Amino acid sequence: MDQAQEAKESPLLLSCDAYFGNIQSRKKLPQSLQESLTAAFASIPVSSFPELPGGKVVEIRGDATVAEAVKILSNCNILSAPVRNPDAGTSSDWRKRYLGIIDYSAIILWVLESAELAAVVCSASTATTAGVSAGAVGALGALALGVTGPAAVAGLTVAAVGAAVAGGMAADRGAGKDAPTAADHLGEEFYKFLFQEEPFKSTTVQSLLKSYRSAPFLPVATDSSMLSVLLLLSKYRMRNVPVIEQGNPFVKNYITQSAIIQDLERCKGRDWFDSIVAHPISDLGLPFMSHMEVVTIHSTELILEAFKKMKDSKIGGLPVVEGPRRKIVGNVSIRDIRFLLLNPDLFTNFRQLTVMDFMSTIASATEGMGKVIQPITCNLDSALGSVIHTLASKSVHRIYVVAGHEDEVVGVITLRDVISCFIYEPPNHFDNYFGFAMKDMLNK
Repeated sequence: MDQAQEAKESPLLLSCDAYFGNIQSRKKLPQSLQESLTAAFASIPVSSFPELPGGKVVEIRGDATVAEAVKILSNCNILSAPVRNPDAGTSSDWRKRYLGIIDYSAIILWVLESAELAAVVCSASTATTAGVSAGAVGALGALALGVTGPAAVAGLTVAAVGAAVAGGMAADRGAGKDAPTAADHLGEEFYKFLFQEEPFKSTTVQSLLKSYRSAPFLPVATDSSMLSVLLLLSKYRMRNVPVIEQGNPFVKNYITQSAIIQDLERCKGRDWFDSIVAHPISDLGLPFMSHMEVVTIHSTELILEAFKKMKDSKIGGLPVVEGPRRKIVGNVSIRDIRFLLLNPDLFTNFRQLTVMDFMSTIASATEGMGKVIQPITCNLDSALGSVIHTLASKSVHRIYVVAGHEDEVVGVITLRDVISCFIYEPPNHFDNYFGFAMKDMLNK
């Protein structure tokens, strides 16, 4: 089997084909409408998509330390950025100029694993591991008290993870305007600690990309079609797509899944859009997974078990349920781990901390005034337009589908799912546009 055939039959691409094939088989829209819409997106150049505020894409050098990368992401109120190769010199070839894309989630998981505390933070079964008391005090406090060994390592990791999540707090859930404040008031000591202690002091973004999972750098040109962008963000599981200009080695734009949903929301009033989004989600085949496939967490389970499930299932959030009918009562996100790591009282009590107690504590510390924030849901007969409006206006990445009087969780709709509703992949489009080289990069 040659390399091109191996790339095409890789597990990743096969799973992408299976996902998209399932979507197309479930849609109830007229084939003529789907073909017309796909053709329309194929005719729209990427250059027409709105540029980022300020018109400049934030980049991070590969030789920057992890701590420096966290601070850049925080200060710029972004969750990911392209990584530039410091050894590329004046090369105009983007393949030599860029190494990949770094984001907060990868940094947080790397910090946990590199300090060998993943079992403590991500597994309820090992939650009694040594180091809890040092973690509650914090790494700086542990060092001041002369604590050494596993306890000090635990404290080190809590502080390091705190640095990563503190910077990303305001960027989550539409609170971007507070990002600099969050970085200054919550992350100052953590950043200082990261700069001074190993392995975080000297570990570079470039080495992290080589040793840990990261999103590949798969750009499109300004004269490419928006169809290619939509396919990358849906079928091919990319969360963001860099845009480059012919003859210019720098990233000109940076298109995310969230940006696409926001742009779709602005299409209200256009005939083609209104004719599609008026359909109930069931006509689009949503939700794409069966209710038995939805990963949930019971409100009485430990919060660490929730984070473990997210890590094992490679998903960013879970619906919190109660009772045999799985009535939804809340939601936890992987980014909510920041509350556990930045609050000593919570961390001290994590062996007994249930998901419901965790959510209640978060609500007390925020605008919830002690009331658990209601989960964001829709019904099986909800119109696609209302789902898009909710995702865009709430700045969230998923919405849970409920049914019956008890609000039983029967599905979940992600940004990827919504984008997939508007397109299909023409025959040989991937081969003709991306080619073998792109397939190989996507596999890696």
